[in-house]
Amino acid sequence: MSATPREIVHRTLEFAGPPRAARDLWVLPIAAESHPGPLREIEREFPPDFTAISGHEREVAPTRGQPHVVGEFTDEWGCTFINIQRGVIGEVKVPQVADWAADRARVHIPREWLTLDRDAVNRDCAVTERFAFSACCPRPFEQLQFIRGSENLYVDLADPPPELTAFLREMHAFYCELLEAWARTDVDALRFMDDWGSQRALLIAPRLWRELFKPMYRDYAQIAHARGKKLFMHSDGHIAAIYPDLVEIGIDAVNSQLFCMGVETLAPFAGKITFWGEIDRQHLLPDGTPEDIARAVEGVHRHLWRHGGCIAQCEFGAAARPENVREVYAAWDRLTAAPAKGGRP
Repeated sequence: MSATPREIVHRTLEFAGPPRAARDLWVLPIAAESHPGPLREIEREFPPDFTAISGHEREVAPTRGQPHVVGEFTDEWGCTFINIQRGVIGEVKVPQVADWAADRARVHIPREWLTLDRDAVNRDCAVTERFAFSACCPRPFEQLQFIRGSENLYVDLADPPPELTAFLREMHAFYCELLEAWARTDVDALRFMDDWGSQRALLIAPRLWRELFKPMYRDYAQIAHARGKKLFMHSDGHIAAIYPDLVEIGIDAVNSQLFCMGVETLAPFAGKITFWGEIDRQHLLPDGTPEDIARAVEGVHRHLWRHGGCIAQCEFGAAARPENVREVYAAWDRLTAAPAKGGRP
């Protein structure tokens, strides 16, 4: 009897020799619009092993506009993004909080997310064989940037004002409550994200990251593991400096830009954490050839695969070539798929 997608992912995370690399494809709306036919073929040939489960919230947090169309979009926290390109999300140009004391009341913490329908979530989990993520995805550092503006926030973090510290505690308490609610459902994993890296280093001093944000992430891990859930994290940029911390606090899988840091740099962590992709979307996916992609996947496999511990993942973004995206999954299958019964060893 063949393994289900859920079983393949669990065996990947546990370094237990999955029958092939687990698959996860991220598709930006602009890629789905530009390449609908090739996308359908990729998903038919290499079906994904993951799915996200809706919360079926009884109350809907207020938003305005659409996040991936040209114009303005206001998110659940009240942050307004300006978008000039269809198919991607825009940027916040005017932050809500110019002064913490005067403007804190403008921020809406979306407690509507806590009204998830647990029975509906569990029904969705019961009818899929895929590994199920919670729909919620805390992002404290990024959301603070949307609320305050990146430059202002960096200044704040150098000498945190009491109003920021108080808001950070309030935000963290909300995110913990939200993750607790999801951990009581039948999903397989919780997840969170924060983009921490520039092209060459962490965006703030590692000491400051460990003081302010590492304890928050540790709480997320404890919430997930107390209920038997896995915890996944995404972070763009060069984050090698905090990889030991992510292993220490028990993150099960991290999606990061391996080729920004150098795959060999991360080899010491192989077998200790699962590398949730990725293949270089800055250069290889848009500008490389399928042969380049095959070599890149082989390098990831050689340095980081330990009877599992790697997920075949990439982002089908605005510039990615469909043939390169397809080759990511074909190459992982060639390297990891068990031979058919009666076939060559």
